[in-house]
Amino acid sequence: MGFIRDSIHGDLHLTEFELKLLDTVEMQRLRRVKQLGFTNLIYPGANHTRFEHSIGTLSLAEKLATRLDLEEDVIELLRVCGLLHDIGHAPFSHVSERALKHDHETTTKEIIRNSAITDIITEKFNANYITKIIDGKTKYGKIISGDLDVDRMDYLIRDSYYTGVAYGVIDTERLLYSFKYNENDELILKSKGVQAAESTLLARYFMYPTVYQHHTTRIVNSMFRVCLKHMLDYGYVAEDDLKYLDDGDLINITRSTKGLPANTMKNLDTRHLYKITDTINLSEYENPEEFFKMDQKVLHEAEAEIAYKLDIQPEEVIIDMPEALSFEKMDIKVETINGLKPLSHVSTIIDSLNKAEYNYSNLELYLSKENREKAYSKNIKIENYLTLPSDKK
Repeated sequence: MGFIRDSIHGDLHLTEFELKLLDTVEMQRLRRVKQLGFTNLIYPGANHTRFEHSIGTLSLAEKLATRLDLEEDVIELLRVCGLLHDIGHAPFSHVSERALKHDHETTTKEIIRNSAITDIITEKFNANYITKIIDGKTKYGKIISGDLDVDRMDYLIRDSYYTGVAYGVIDTERLLYSFKYNENDELILKSKGVQAAESTLLARYFMYPTVYQHHTTRIVNSMFRVCLKHMLDYGYVAEDDLKYLDDGDLINITRSTKGLPANTMKNLDTRHLYKITDTINLSEYENPEEFFKMDQKVLHEAEAEIAYKLDIQPEEVIIDMPEALSFEKMDIKVETINGLKPLSHVSTIIDSLNKAEYNYSNLELYLSKENREKAYSKNIKIENYLTLPSDKK
């Protein structure tokens, strides 16, 4: 038995089996992968890691499983799922992911099924069953990966704590007591848990424009994403190798790669960041969700056209699509006097969030300060290079 002092959850006990998993190269790498990528350039305290978050998710998985009165072996299984659920994250977490062919969930499942860590896992559990739970499947999947899962609970309070942004503070105790299994083995919300669920979703809503989609965060992340895509395309780093690298490793490769990668790191180091040159607010359209159906190829073609117009390289032009929150997809059921109802039908707040999310959703054009002046002189507008939905309000 071992103990780790966590800044959010206090003393967390770990079994000998969990310590064996924790001491693997695969898990220890997460100590050097930041939870929020380059967000520490905006919020200096945001230096927490995927390792901390993984342990926190383990802790909350145990708490929820215990309150659901699950068997001891299932609780132990869910603790391990919480511990391993982010093991496939590339350096800088979600910042890198949009430049990759495979998401971190796919890589996580590969590592669990086929790596040095697999031998330890299979001493007690079926590796394929663990990947199914992490994927949100089976009776227990929604605990780890669902609309109101323990993963989300931990990252909201943890990101809030380290950024100093109070919007992410949620009542985890109340929320953990709000779940139950019905006779069909579905994880549902008790009627009295609606407010706790609403509070959590509100926290997520406010954390996006304040932290996750803060305008400077988006610019920094976009600059590094273009840089990483360049290195992948030209073979300076292979996507399959990223699961072995940490933030420092990738930074070293980037700094030593002449041209765009080295220049990008120099600009990030000295805060010579791109600037917002043009923006389109999605809330001005009747069906803003149509924007998210745009193919990345279309955006890249628009970037190339703008670059040609400005006589610069295509990689110097970035059109960034905001991240969709998709509150309308909340399919967790709520126990009501009229039977089970989707949370989105029970809560008018969620319906409002679904509409309000686009208030902070802008399609944005980023250019260096020098190129922005060129763009202004030539009246460069995103709408002249993209076919936008015609349903403008």
